Parts: sequence; C-alpha cells; structure tokens
Amino acid sequence: MRVPDNARITAVLGPTNTGKTHLAVERMAAHSSGMIGFPLRLLAREVYDRVVALKGAERVALITGEERIVPKDARWFLCTAESMPSERDTAFVALDEAQLGADPERGHVFTERLLHARGREETMILGSASLRPVIRHLVPEAEIVERPRFSTLSYAGARKISRLPRRSAIVAFSAEEVYAVAEMLRRLRGGAAVVMGSLSPRTRNAQVAMFQAGEVDYLVATDAIGMGLNMDVAHVAFAGLHKFDGRRRRRLTIAEMAQIAGRAGRHQRDGTFGALVEDGAEAFLPEEVLAIEAHRFPPLDALYWREGRPDLSSLDSLIASLSARPGDPMLRAAPEAIDLAVLRRLAEDPAIRARAKGQVARLWAACGIPDFQKLGADNHARFVSRIFTYLADGHIPHQWFADEVARLDRADGDVETLAGRLAAIRTWAYIAQRGDWLADPAHWAARTLAVEERLSDALHTSLTQRFVDKRTSALIRQIGGGAGALPVTIEDNGDVSIDVHPIGRLDGFRFIVAPEARAADKRLLLATAEKRLTVERARRARAVVDAPDDELSMHAGEIRWQGHVLARIEAGRSLARPGAVLDPALDCLDAGLRREVGARVRGWIAEAIRDALPSLARLADLSRDEQATAALRSIAGALEAGAGFAERLPLRAAIDALAAADRHRLRKAGVTIGALDLFDPRLLKPRAQPWRIALLAAQGTAGATPPTGATAVPRDTPGASLAMGFRPLATQAVRIDLVERIAQAAHEARNGRQPFAPDPALATSMGLHPATIARLMTELGFRPVQDVEGATGWRWHGRPQPRRAEPLPPQPGNAFAALATLRRG
Repeated sequence: MRVPDNARITAVLGPTNTGKTHLAVERMAAHSSGMIGFPLRLLAREVYDRVVALKGAERVALITGEERIVPKDARWFLCTAESMPSERDTAFVALDEAQLGADPERGHVFTERLLHARGREETMILGSASLRPVIRHLVPEAEIVERPRFSTLSYAGARKISRLPRRSAIVAFSAEEVYAVAEMLRRLRGGAAVVMGSLSPRTRNAQVAMFQAGEVDYLVATDAIGMGLNMDVAHVAFAGLHKFDGRRRRRLTIAEMAQIAGRAGRHQRDGTFGALVEDGAEAFLPEEVLAIEAHRFPPLDALYWREGRPDLSSLDSLIASLSARPGDPMLRAAPEAIDLAVLRRLAEDPAIRARAKGQVARLWAACGIPDFQKLGADNHARFVSRIFTYLADGHIPHQWFADEVARLDRADGDVETLAGRLAAIRTWAYIAQRGDWLADPAHWAARTLAVEERLSDALHTSLTQRFVDKRTSALIRQIGGGAGALPVTIEDNGDVSIDVHPIGRLDGFRFIVAPEARAADKRLLLATAEKRLTVERARRARAVVDAPDDELSMHAGEIRWQGHVLARIEAGRSLARPGAVLDPALDCLDAGLRREVGARVRGWIAEAIRDALPSLARLADLSRDEQATAALRSIAGALEAGAGFAERLPLRAAIDALAAADRHRLRKAGVTIGALDLFDPRLLKPRAQPWRIALLAAQGTAGATPPTGATAVPRDTPGASLAMGFRPLATQAVRIDLVERIAQAAHEARNGRQPFAPDPALATSMGLHPATIARLMTELGFRPVQDVEGATGWRWHGRPQPRRAEPLPPQPGNAFAALATLRRG
C-alpha cells in the first residue's frame, strides 16, 4: 500500500503507566478506520472490549491466531502483532510494545511491523524510551514524543511473601513457580489470582476480576503482566530475576525489570517494587534499582529481523530468503524461530518436498501453526507434517478434526491437566481460523471457541479452588481493619462464621476449625477466632454457674453441660469425695470464672453422688467418725472403698466385734450384712451403676460392666466380679443380693443341723447351674449328705466358709443330688 508523503508517523516512547495504549485507542477512534497490533492476545481482547463499547460490536474486529471476530462492516481492528492483516487499508495503524523487536523469539515480527505497517493518515509506534536510537535510524521521518510516567515508582526492598502488602502482584517466570507462589499465598494470605500468557482471555479475565473486585488481595503472574495488562496493583514483587528465554536461563535486562515493575501504581497513584529475597542472585543490584526508579535504560542498538515477504517460488527459495542476513547495521538476523525450524525439518522429507511443489505458500502457512503445547521442534514438525499432508490434498478430514476436538472437550482434571487441554485446543482453534483449511471453517471456529470457553471456565474454577481460600481471604481483609472489625457470627448450634464464610464451630468452650481448612490455615483461623470468642465463652461460663442441676449430667466420668464436656472426675480424698479437673477447653476463661465453674461442678458432683449413691456419703462419714468404734470405722471404710460392696471374709473379725448399735447404724446407712458379702442393694440398680463405675475409674480400679439386669452370667463375662456386684461361683458369677436370698431361703428351710432338702425352684429360676448351686451351698456352710435310703440332702455345718474354688464342670440330674459326692470339713 502506498502511504501519502504527508502521513503522520509518531513514536510515543516512555515507561509503563504513561497512558500510551490509551492514547493510541483515542487516536484510532478519531479516524474513520484503524488497526492496532498488540503483543498478547489477552491485551488485544481487553482493548477490543473497550473499543466495542465506543463504536459498537458491528464495527469492531478482533483478529488473533485463535480467534477472529470480523463483522462485515468492521472498520477498527484489534490484533496480535502476528495477525495484523497487512493487506488491509486503514487510516490509522499503531504497534504496541515495539521494543519487543529486540526479543530473540518474536522480535522479527515486531520489526517487520515497525518497518512496514503504516496507516493511510497516521501511524503510531508505542514503546520504551530505549527505542529512540533505533527509531531515529530506521524510521527517520517519525516524530518522537516522550511521555513521563504519571506516578512515582520506588524500590521498597525485599519482603517475605507473608509480609507483602495488599494489592501486590508477585511475578514468576514458569508455570511451576507461579503455582508454588500461589499455593504459599493461599496458605498465608487466603489466596491469589493467577495470570499467565498461556491462559485464555476468558480465564484471565475471570482471575483478574477476582483481584479487581477485592476477593483476593494478591496476584501471581508471569512476565505477561508487563505487557500492558491494566490492574490496580500497588506493589510488584519479583519471585526471581532469572528466566529461561527459550535457549538459556539468563538474568532479566534492566528494561525487562522496569517493564514488569512499572505495573505497580496507576495513573496518579504511586507504586513500589521489590524482591522476595534481600541477598543472592535473585536480589536487585543497587545500579538496577537506580535505573528502574529513574527510568534510565540502555538504548537498544539493534532489532531482530527476518524477511517479512519471503520468496515463495520454491521450497529452497523460501528457506534461503528466510535465512537472509539484513543489510542494515541496526538490524540483526533473528535466531531460528520455531516455524523456520519446522520448515527445515520438513524440507528434508522427500514426500513433503514432492507435495510442496506449487504449494509452498500453503506449506509455509502450516509451519506457522504456533507450538502452543511447547512440544519442541521435532514433535511439532511431525504434527505440521500431518496437517500439510492433508492440506496438500485439499482439506483437513472432518472426522479426524472432530475426534481431536472431542478428545479435549472434557472439564475434569486438575489445574495442570486443564491447562494442557487449553493449550491443545488453541492449536485447533488456530487451524479453524484458516479459511481454506477446513470444509466448514465457521462451524469449527465456533466449536473450538465453545470448547475453549468450557475449559477456561473449568480452569478458572480449578485455579480458584486450588489457590483461593475465600474464608481465609475474607478474614485477612477484615483483620486489616482491626480485630474489632471482624463480623463474627455464632449460630445457636455453635457454627462460627466470619463475614459469610464458615470457619468452624464452638463446641462448648472449644473452637473447632472447619475440617475443610488446610493445616496451614488452622493456626490463623484459631488465633483470629479466639480473639473474638472471649465474650461468648464468658457468657457460657456464667450460664454454667447459674445452671439448674438438670442441665448438668455425667457420662463415663465426664461432667457435661448441654452435652459439652466441662470436667472429668478424678481421685479425691476418698472414693465418695472425688475431685474434678476442668476440661482444657476452659483454659480460655479468666481465673475467676474458672474457679466459679470449678466450684459449681464439684458441688453438683457431691449432690449427684448423694442422690445416686446415698449410702456412700454416710459410709464416708462413718469411716471418719471419731465417736464410732474401730470395727464400725473399718467396715465403713472398706465399703466406701468398694463403692458400697465388700467381701465378708476379710472383715469377719470386725463384724464379730460390732455392737448392736453399730449394726443399727450400718442398717440405717442401707448396708446389708450378708452371709458372704456386705452391700447396699440400692447400688445394684442400673441408675447407680454409672456413678459407681465413674468413681472406681477415678481410683483406677474400675473394670468392665456386666450386662444390665443380669442375675447370673458365665464366670468369664467381662465385669463379673465383686467390684461390680457379682460373686464368682464355679462356672458362673451370681449377683450378690441373689446369693443372699438363696442363703436366707436355705436357713429358713433347715431345722438346726438336721439334714434337709431345700426347694431348688428359687435357684433354678435364677438360671444357676448345678455346680454353681453346689459351690454356693458349700460356701454358705452346708454339706451334702445321703440318708440310708439314698436320698440327697444338706446339713448345716457351721458358719459360712467362702473360698475361691476352681470352676467345676456342670453335672446332669437333680441339682442337689449332683452334689452328693462333695465333702468338706
């Protein structure tokens, strides 16, 4: 296109935050038509949306490698630099970030546009001030306008991630590093948005929207953030100062550092930058800091160049023209880009060479498919070879293309999987934008765009789930206003939330962090909640002190209030006078309230013991009564120690020494002096058992509990012991009050020492085995006898003689007849 001699060419140079892009958009809008080339698809899409708002969607076009929106009446075009339609005649043309002509990978594209992309009426070149000498030499007719930065950019030193201020962007130079930093921010500060050049505009916009809306206060990005993406960033922190540029790992240039750091501050608001480390290879050097703050950068001495209009007459001519050296000292031969590397590999294939005859332009277009998946030249060349083989015969097969797209149309998987699918679908979207590569390109362009949008939404959701804890993020923002500003809500069921985000629940006096909170979050949530729950805990403590008795309960030695554990019974002065240790959850209370709660709990325990175990309190008093006889005190002490039960044999001497008044006092206390055991029958009731077990457990002597309501159980049944109210007899254990009933029945049936045959109905109704009855009768002091006619009976032998006998096997027949062979004494 011939450009009139009076067409204006302006180079607007300066650091970031000078409004260069905004100026270009304004200038384009003032013309009847226009085009701007951008370094990123993301930026092209951002400006496209702005121009659509100004001019209307039917007049504005978007052209990128993977996306084309070109209305019939389009007059203003927003493009990536590679996709600028050079044949389009427009009144205005602008190239953004023209200093990227010095980029080894893409520089030749920007240099080509700088040299040849012209508007009919006006051309604008936007870039860094380092371009000045290059512009002077390559475009001498250009008017150079330098724009100062609107705000001040200053170095804030090194800060750890945990110390970064709100509205910070952390820049890393690989996806792995971006994810690692984002994960650390999620743990420490509630999360971060993630922006990378490989993201689709839809994902990027959704992530940025979270940051702009204040849902998160941190952004983690690659160096794509330096390419004009506009966000409200106050501080830029560099996670490192080295990057891999496709060939080697190198330190950023000062211009690159400044390009990224310049994202801090916006319009008139000042910004700061810094690193995450103070010393070492990833820290700023003093001269770098001074240069960035003063916006003084080494001027560019050359741009990368490659023939922009190569010779397409033959394959060899194409390669030769693309390998040609520039003839200008300000231009430098570009390193071999991926498209040329692929072309060279395909040129070595005789089959490709044969097909390329007459179709060199088509082959070169296929080599231009970007390696979005970063497969490398060899792998990418194999893919391009297949594409060109199809193109040489006409179109890419419909079914193959459909199958490849369908394979990617899945929204499951983690962040890395979704990002991989998104990179892959970009390849097919790029192919779908080539108008003559598919039989129905419009259909497939829409189909690939729909898949990209679904994957983008899934990736945004996955990024948010992985790197944003909205609960912690809200908490952090509120803390910024002071702990007193935290809107903590405690529901009736104990659920605790900050703002609208649940963080845990208050179970009695213990705050339990929500289980979905990761381990690193718990310390923060706990510390924050503790500050705000003091008043509620004090209210609950006062409610305990004033609570009626029926609001407190005991379960397995724990004292509970409304189901919440307050204390645990522990050993005290005696079994009937236990102590109580408050649950550690009550350590949050002040000392005065803890004392009041402790006194209330101990008072309730004493009343509950008097109610459930009435004899124990009296026995405890008797055992310490200085007016009582020694025999009475010893028996009362033994009964108290056994929680109301004691074996008679060890106490025989003391029982014999009891006076009538002593026996009366024991009976008044509820104690039965049985033939084999002393006990309070009330303590055998189910209601008393939990308290007996709890008190014995506090002394360390509790065992298992026998079945409720049992009268006789197998001897090896857990809990079948005297401590639990059962006397072991032969192969069974019998409840001690029933042993006493059998003893009384036997004595009532005998006539002095004459043989007698007691009615076995009572023992049999209790489910006692013959051997059990025999052992019981023997321990009660009876001996089995037979008269001259062979009839079996029993004779009173003397006082009871209990002993621990080995279990006897049950014997058949009449229970008393089965004992005829037993002899004792």
